[in-house]
Amino acid sequence: MKGKRLLKIIASVVLGVSMTFTLSACGTGAVAGKDTLVVAHGADAKTLDPHGTNDQPSSRVSKQIYDRLVEQTETMEIVPGLAKEWKQLDNLTWEFKLRDGVKFHNGEVLKASDVVFTLNRMKNSKSVSSIISSVDTITAKDDSTVIIKTKEPFAPLLSHLTHTAASILNEKAVKDAGQNYGQNPVGTGVYKFESWDAGSKINLVRNEDYFGEKGKTPKIVFRNVKEGTNRTIGLETGEIDIAYDVEPVDTKSVREHKQLQLIEEESLSYTHITMNNKKEPFNNPKVRKALNYAVDKDALIGAILYGAGVKANAPIGKNVFGYTDKTVNYDYDVAKAKELLKEAGLENGFKTSIWTNDNPVRVQIAQIIQANLKDVGIDAEIVSLEWGTFLEKTARGEHDMSIGGWTTVTGDADYALYPLYHSSQHGGAGNRDFYSNKEVDKLLEDAKKSIDPVERKDLYEKAIIAIMDDVPELVLYYGKQNVGARKEIEGFKLHPAGHHNLSKVEKK
Repeated sequence: MKGKRLLKIIASVVLGVSMTFTLSACGTGAVAGKDTLVVAHGADAKTLDPHGTNDQPSSRVSKQIYDRLVEQTETMEIVPGLAKEWKQLDNLTWEFKLRDGVKFHNGEVLKASDVVFTLNRMKNSKSVSSIISSVDTITAKDDSTVIIKTKEPFAPLLSHLTHTAASILNEKAVKDAGQNYGQNPVGTGVYKFESWDAGSKINLVRNEDYFGEKGKTPKIVFRNVKEGTNRTIGLETGEIDIAYDVEPVDTKSVREHKQLQLIEEESLSYTHITMNNKKEPFNNPKVRKALNYAVDKDALIGAILYGAGVKANAPIGKNVFGYTDKTVNYDYDVAKAKELLKEAGLENGFKTSIWTNDNPVRVQIAQIIQANLKDVGIDAEIVSLEWGTFLEKTARGEHDMSIGGWTTVTGDADYALYPLYHSSQHGGAGNRDFYSNKEVDKLLEDAKKSIDPVERKDLYEKAIIAIMDDVPELVLYYGKQNVGARKEIEGFKLHPAGHHNLSKVEKK
């Protein structure tokens, strides 16, 4: 009976959201010409200051505006960026040689001092400092040479420097703009910032002075189209050229549409429900385990994602260095969930809330989990918030539970496990579970210092086993990523991290 009730809930959720989409008109403009690429995603950027945020919508735009010392290809190969070459001088010291004559969008010539300014500023950012927390000093040997010293040996340094948060800024532009820099970004990238209609669209234009291959399309417009089905409608009408994150319910129609193409691959993403470990009753591991047993993750993946996900057994997936499958598996078991709640003194359940941003799929996920939790006596209210508000409030720890996601963009466990689970990273840095475990801290610190890949893998395995035994969150699934595009779009490639490079994309 419970299974039938859950299916009815799923059906009503999908129908309700579909009706909303149908009644919401997508059309906000005419079909763009060949000189303009219109890209739709589900949320507006929070800021275009790479040090002010670590969210996906912002990073996807910043990727086009900035360059980094080194870049990571779609096959996760590290290649030259603003640094034409580099070498490791000893276990703690790296030397980077900059390209000659690279210009920022404001006409300033790139110098080593800009790199020093950028990375020192990054180190002081509450949002992204963890990415280069192992870096000790950044100095300019001369105008074209940068020396980076780490506190301890740090094997994934190059991978971390490919992150969009490590985008190189122009010191003068940042200082001149002050608090408004995030709305007036200046990079060296293939595209330049032109304008931002907050909540609606961001306009970029091709950088004609780019040091490398110029962008194929003169203009790019990032449009904020929150409802996934409206993004698909926009593809069908031709108002949108590329739609990020096609909703599961729409993938079949996009795949079969004669004028559209669906590009789909496994991603490096992990979706979970944070539990605020500083709040009762989530400070009790028995309660956290009970919730993990209470949720039917396979049914959720099938019904809401239409199979476009894999049940997670760790905070990182198999394509990330450091993954292990030697963990506790919290399979769906209502009886076990009730037993653990009874042991925790909560046999009659409790009231709580699940926060989500106003993304329709995340709302549906929250509704399914709400129904599952009701079966074990837990009354969970769903609170839907605007994206920026959601990020701010969960960073401050105001939530009980919230839908969380993390993409290990560097492909290395350090980038996921340290910010998500180290006790120094509570809040906006990543650890929105507000989880603390001294053993896990030590394992993650040791793995960060080691340059031996075998030792690092062993340390990460131990850390993951400990995390999954504590299970500070409700573990859900690893996602697949997709993009819908018009058939005339050529040159688009998915990046596993979700920060797709649009410089080689054009309309034929």
